Amino acid sequence: MSTQMRVEEQSRQARTAFVLVWVALCVAKLAIAARLPLFVDEAFYWQEGQHLALAYSDLPGLTAWLARLGVALGGNHLWALRLPFLVIGALLPWLLVRMTAREFDARTGWLTGLLVLVLPLAGTLGVLAVPDVPLLLASVLCLDAGARALRRVDVGVVAELALGLVIGGLTHYRFAAVVVVGLLALLLLREGRVALRRPGLWIAIGLGALAWLPLLLWNLDNADAGLRFQLVDRHPWAFGLHGISLGLMQLLPATPVLLFAFAQAGSRGLRDARPAARWLALCGVLLIVAFFVLGFFTDRRRVSFHWTLPGFVALLPLLPAVLAGWARGWRVAAWATVTLGLAAALGYFLLAASPAGRQWAASHDQYPANFAGWNVLDTVVRARLAQLPAGTRILAGDFKIGAELGFARGDANILVLDHPLNRKHGRAPQLALWGLQFDGRMPEGGAPLLLVASPSHAGFPDAQAALVDLCRQLGPLPPPQVLDVDGGGKRFVLYVITRVQPQADCAGG
Repeated sequence: MSTQMRVEEQSRQARTAFVLVWVALCVAKLAIAARLPLFVDEAFYWQEGQHLALAYSDLPGLTAWLARLGVALGGNHLWALRLPFLVIGALLPWLLVRMTAREFDARTGWLTGLLVLVLPLAGTLGVLAVPDVPLLLASVLCLDAGARALRRVDVGVVAELALGLVIGGLTHYRFAAVVVVGLLALLLLREGRVALRRPGLWIAIGLGALAWLPLLLWNLDNADAGLRFQLVDRHPWAFGLHGISLGLMQLLPATPVLLFAFAQAGSRGLRDARPAARWLALCGVLLIVAFFVLGFFTDRRRVSFHWTLPGFVALLPLLPAVLAGWARGWRVAAWATVTLGLAAALGYFLLAASPAGRQWAASHDQYPANFAGWNVLDTVVRARLAQLPAGTRILAGDFKIGAELGFARGDANILVLDHPLNRKHGRAPQLALWGLQFDGRMPEGGAPLLLVASPSHAGFPDAQAALVDLCRQLGPLPPPQVLDVDGGGKRFVLYVITRVQPQADCAGG
């Protein structure tokens, strides 16, 4: 067999493997998405989508718009809400295949597509309706447009770059890091500096800048509440050794063996004679290093392992050449560990979707609390409301309960109490804008309030402190109806409130 025939055969094998894995993964993700209870952030994005606006207190508008599109097309169902995100997640590997095949060769393209399918965070993309899905789409579009611009800036490049910049600007504040790194990478490359002299590239950048206008206007109208939350309130901006553990978490999704391949790919790519390889290496390495360093100064209370995903995806087209140079045993180990990582990620979603799985997780200190208990809670709330007078309104103890019950009931206007979680996640200003922050007034006509709260939710040092805060806002509480779900993994309390008498001193609960 000639060398050319051997290369074509290897390319066909890689294409077959990619297509088979892509189809199997799409089916698996759709099945999981149809059963997995809504993550609390997904529920809030649904709620934002029911109150359409150009921007919100926590994010620009695109995630909420996609959530609204999903339920508009398929109804108020889990799979429908997640459908636009699943479609984007299914499209992304093909974009990587196309870009890599164009810049290198067909076999490398198919192998890159296979790698993005099995990389845990990228492979599960779309199961959850979260901003990381359109954010990665925007990053890949900009990455592809940048690689093309190193050769020639034409209408196609301008259009693709503008589209990526607009999607990113409408998705998340964090996309600013992608923009800065992309510009820096272009400036560091001779071909990039030539491209920046072309007016077309600046037209695309200008169009992308307009996408930030809704966010800017929202902040101007709301005392910079969103900017303060994203850039000031949630970050200490003081050096802390916690950055070591955060940095390790950011590297973990790459899986241990493949992490060495990423390091080699970045190092070789920076020295590669091909402009496209240097572009990919610069974008990937700069993003990963930037977020690693930021970890020493930024948010210590939330996970950030997903921040570096665009950086790892930028390096993926360089990985097949690295793996080809490894001994067979190490190649098998790399593919095996990353596949096990994907299986573990999908397995976690399956566990969170199963009551038996959640009970097991609760007994092993791995309880998926943000997915848990919502269907059972909705059933109990419906039964309790049936026993109460007409006009009774639900009062949620925090935004999580309000959004989750809202999705289950198709009601995006459930009242919410003041709670530390509302402020921690930047949702308090948005609730106030919607008029859903409880102001102490009872429903008209003398109907009671059905307070639904959870002492299991973070924000207070213990359950007693949570009860004291409820008393402070509402006054003495009647005996509660207690709901334990998943074998005690999570607890909800339901109170029928007939009178609101805020108390200054609630030390006794």
